[in-house]
Amino acid sequence: MPFPRSSGILLHPSSFPSRFGIGDLGSEAYRFIDFLKETYQQYWQVLPLGPTGYGNSPYMCYSAMAGNPLLISPEKLVDEGLLTTQDFADLPTFPANTVDFDQVIPIKINLLTQACENFKTQATTDQKQAFAKFCDSKAYWLDNYALFMALKDSQNGESWYSWDKEIAKRDPEALNKVENELKEPIFYYKFIQYEFFRQWSELKKYANDHGIDIIGDIPIYVAHDSADVWANPDIFALDEETGEAAQMAGVPPDYFSTTGQLWGNPVYNWEELEKQDFKWWVQRFEAMLDYVDIIRIDHFRGFEAFWSVPQGEENAINGEWVDAPGDAFFEVIKQKLGKLPILAEDLGVITPGVEALRDKFEFPGMKVLQFAFGSDPGNPFLPFNYPRNAVVYTGTHDNDTTLGWFDQASDWEKRNLLMYLGSISPDGVNWDLIRLALSSIANQAIIPLQDVLGLGTEARMNFPSTAEGNWDWCYQAGALTDEVGDRLKNLTQLCGRSPIKS
Repeated sequence: MPFPRSSGILLHPSSFPSRFGIGDLGSEAYRFIDFLKETYQQYWQVLPLGPTGYGNSPYMCYSAMAGNPLLISPEKLVDEGLLTTQDFADLPTFPANTVDFDQVIPIKINLLTQACENFKTQATTDQKQAFAKFCDSKAYWLDNYALFMALKDSQNGESWYSWDKEIAKRDPEALNKVENELKEPIFYYKFIQYEFFRQWSELKKYANDHGIDIIGDIPIYVAHDSADVWANPDIFALDEETGEAAQMAGVPPDYFSTTGQLWGNPVYNWEELEKQDFKWWVQRFEAMLDYVDIIRIDHFRGFEAFWSVPQGEENAINGEWVDAPGDAFFEVIKQKLGKLPILAEDLGVITPGVEALRDKFEFPGMKVLQFAFGSDPGNPFLPFNYPRNAVVYTGTHDNDTTLGWFDQASDWEKRNLLMYLGSISPDGVNWDLIRLALSSIANQAIIPLQDVLGLGTEARMNFPSTAEGNWDWCYQAGALTDEVGDRLKNLTQLCGRSPIKS
């Protein structure tokens, strides 16, 4: 689906400033949306919003359909009467530019637990009815998720495939028993999903009312240790006896890694999915559309063919490409849900088959300027090679910031960029690439906030193929200055991406 000429900002909610140590859906989120509107942006792109596990990666969540409790705003819970400001009396001092997850998680959990207890005893009739309605409407994923998390807590956080066999394999009698035993934690997990969804829905409405559409990531794969795999083992490539991933997802050696990327997720049993008319995937898209307006499919090429690595491998070198039924899949999605607003992350090893699949359904592909200057004039990431139906980024969450990239770029890349630009502007190379993105013919342009703020490698969000030390950047209150806003606004208008036409 081609989009009108427009632009937006890439920023995960965890990166907002917050007195609670991690960005949330409170006042700073609303302030950021005001910034987007004031600077003529029309999109806010976020990373996956699910409940994160080990490593805190939003791409490895305990559920593909649930929300991340850490993003719930405690101040909004005060507004709802479920906490008081006294509950914040002993908050520690958190780092200014990073999220200390080890410090944040227990504090947030304590506040959410207190809010849940208060809800049980103080909720109004309207609140109880809204909660019951939410639980009923989301039961298709919420019931499995709440039980999964309650079980996981009772098993000291162990992965589901190490649980007692009858629970791991979902024996009905065993599940009935544990559901009765774990009623309290199951209620808690349903409650925090209700609160996340309530807060997110209010924020999304505010964004939409101010002319901002939200772009959300849907990773092609889900975490092995997730409610999705535990509840639907037949649609994943698992060892039937142990529950381990029989075939693991990843990508072959590429720009980011000479040994490829071994993600460890189980790949899909596409044959079984096709037999079921892709029911689980249809539900996943439906759930996603509750959160966002536009869906960016991460690792789109995996719908045409995917890299499959056998169980036991330590890196992704010894994998193989396996065909996937992407054409049939997207036909079903279109039939069930209509023509969806989808962006295709088509980076990496892209074949004519991947391009044909993308173009058949008119999905815009991605162009990343940091990839543009390392080869010859045929480089597809150079702006003069773009089609209009594309979305251009200076960099993504997997890239360094533009300043960090330029600092570490090869002499060849720097020379090519300087020849292309003529010179680096006084505003910095970050604004040069922002200008290239906004002035390109690509219909959409998305800029990471780190580049708008002119930050270096210290503000990088993710280092691919590293399990720890990622996803922890946040900006300081006051960073969205009038000077920064005016520069972005004027350039956006000059490049014809403003919703307000002069």
